[in-house]
Amino acid sequence: MSRRSSSEPIEILMVEDNPSDVRLTVEAFKDAKVYNNMSVAENGEEAMSFLRREGKYADSPRPDLILLDLNLPKKNGREVLAEIKQDPSLKRIPVVILTTSDDEQDILKAYDLHVNAYIRKPVDLEQFIKIVEAVEDFWLSVVKLPPK
Repeated sequence: MSRRSSSEPIEILMVEDNPSDVRLTVEAFKDAKVYNNMSVAENGEEAMSFLRREGKYADSPRPDLILLDLNLPKKNGREVLAEIKQDPSLKRIPVVILTTSDDEQDILKAYDLHVNAYIRKPVDLEQFIKIVEAVEDFWLSVVKLPPK
């Protein structure tokens, strides 16, 4: 049985503190005509409150996909990833690191923490849009996501 009908939007949580990257990502998903609800958390603590439905996030939707930056205020992306993957109720949500870092240690640490994919954000606008479209094509069209 399919976990959603084609009329239901894909729920995406983007954890990103750069408003420009958020705008670009939202626009790229719109251009790709992906039926989605994009929620944004601006720091790691906010992301975990959203995922755990705490406080003002009590009614937040469970994401189908998390786009996570590594360099975040309050709680960095590595800490968020570790908490997600250690939490039995969250660990099956696919997490895609979308960051400017191409440091080998960051990549190794992310995979050690069970990230589903690690993507380096290009600085070029056109390349950035291509990356977001590739994420959409793969994670929202090709991959069978786990049931909620």
